Amino acid sequence: MPTKHDVALRSEIIAVACDMARTGLTFGTAGNVSVRVDGGFLVTPSGIPYEKTTPDQIVFCDLEGGYEGEWMPSVEWRLHRDIYLNLPAARAVVHVHSPYATALSCLRIEIPAFHYMIGKQGGPTLRTARYATFGTAELSDAMIEALADDRTACLLANHGQIAYGKTLAQAYSVAGEVEYLCRQYAIVRTLGTPVILDDTEMTEVMRRFRTYGKQPRDCTPEEVAMMDRPVRRDG
Repeated sequence: MPTKHDVALRSEIIAVACDMARTGLTFGTAGNVSVRVDGGFLVTPSGIPYEKTTPDQIVFCDLEGGYEGEWMPSVEWRLHRDIYLNLPAARAVVHVHSPYATALSCLRIEIPAFHYMIGKQGGPTLRTARYATFGTAELSDAMIEALADDRTACLLANHGQIAYGKTLAQAYSVAGEVEYLCRQYAIVRTLGTPVILDDTEMTEVMRRFRTYGKQPRDCTPEEVAMMDRPVRRDG
């Protein structure tokens, strides 16, 4: 596991934060990024523009609610801490106020299986966590409830979205996919009422996602047996 002093990792956190602002996933200093390290996690600081953040300003937080250094962590440090405490698979977290995810979060609805890619986030729907004031334990509790059952992302009511992954790149990718799905759903809603994929289909979709994007060498024998793949002719 990387250490809290890993300069390269701190620089990677800044690069992702800058990119999410550049691509419109968030605006200004809204949102935050973290990576799990030995003894806790590294997270973006509070109120510093991403493009002006330096590696020494990335804050180390422990899992007991403490931090080190001259810079305060993001006001949403608790969201990151509680994901790491409750979800062992999480190695990195990205929280953004992306436009379409935020807009749909204000409707306080669960995004249904209008598209099979909803299942890539670990469930047949994309949940919206119940509303709570930003920076509070209540918001963190609501988020953990919405991420139950192996979800890797959720919307936060009247707030935005949060996603996690096994790597920082994966967490960032999940956040981008959530925003894209929310944009598609918003478009569909303007055109009419979408046809929702049923539970049987979504169960099959999620089964297939267990090997989605993987090479056979990266899968367990059980997963290889699940693959519907062409026959290799030269091996």
